[in-house]
Amino acid sequence: MAPPPSSAYDSSITLDVNGDKHTLTVDHRTTLLDALRERLDLTGTKKGCDQGQCGACTVLLDGRRTVACLQLAVAAEGRAVTTVEGLADGDRLHPVQQAFLDLDGYQCGYCTPGQICSAVAVIEEHAAGWPSAVTGDVRPEAGPPPLTDDEIRERMSGNLCRCSAYVSIVQAVSRAAATVRAESAEEAAA
Repeated sequence: MAPPPSSAYDSSITLDVNGDKHTLTVDHRTTLLDALRERLDLTGTKKGCDQGQCGACTVLLDGRRTVACLQLAVAAEGRAVTTVEGLADGDRLHPVQQAFLDLDGYQCGYCTPGQICSAVAVIEEHAAGWPSAVTGDVRPEAGPPPLTDDEIRERMSGNLCRCSAYVSIVQAVSRAAATVRAESAEEAAA
């Protein structure tokens, strides 16, 4: 149980992070990024620019990607937060994590957690039929566009890699998307 708020600028909140509930007392100005890293010791989420421009702090909030450096912790209360630490299923890596590992979708690794969380959302957004800025036919009846390299690049454009591992990142997202589609087809057939 978190201590009661010590001032008018503090709130006691409960965050649902990777399926676990955490009750904290935080200053209203505390970002989700700082709550995750400094208060919950979930250091997979990285602090890059601290201005929402690099994507290193990308996490999933109710399944949608968000930059945690611009999200207030108090605004995340009651919502499901998923960090890179929460993607694996026990010892089995998420298909995106596995593809990044297999295809060297990282160099220094600093941006990798944000890239991975963003890629998970990209695959789900694409499967749901969401168009991107490079989608040729955006009519609903056209269905999801092919997940081409251009589609992946556009959809991942909010995540910067200072080492320029972009070729491997695109390959990893493409492979992970194929794996997720195959697993979904197997589940549907079962």
